[in-house]
Amino acid sequence: MNSVGWYEILVDDMSRAQKFYEGVFQKKLEPMKMPDEFDMEMLLFQGDMSSYGANGALVKMKGFGAGKNSVLVYFSCEDCSVEESKVVEFGGSVDKTKVSIGEHGFISMVLDSEGNMIGLHSMK
Repeated sequence: MNSVGWYEILVDDMSRAQKFYEGVFQKKLEPMKMPDEFDMEMLLFQGDMSSYGANGALVKMKGFGAGKNSVLVYFSCEDCSVEESKVVEFGGSVDKTKVSIGEHGFISMVLDSEGNMIGLHSMK
């Protein structure tokens, strides 16, 4: 079993964050209805819960702001330079451009439209 089963990325502006993630990763996010007592809005990343890796969502939650995360999520990419090249266009910034991590592939570190640091990982 993988160590992580789910992730949520906190956002302040759901429309802005949706535009960023859909634009950079070219994947449609889907709304998830939450019970009213949770006072939160969620957009799910498309995925297959039975496949390798963890699926997750963008979350706007009262009392929890974006940009001060202490957990770093890495998105799997075929070639992380492709997604990295779209980051600025969709309101983010590149912190560390694509670099080799030896036998483990390549990574880029970027900030999303909400100020959250995320990683991009690929094997080529």
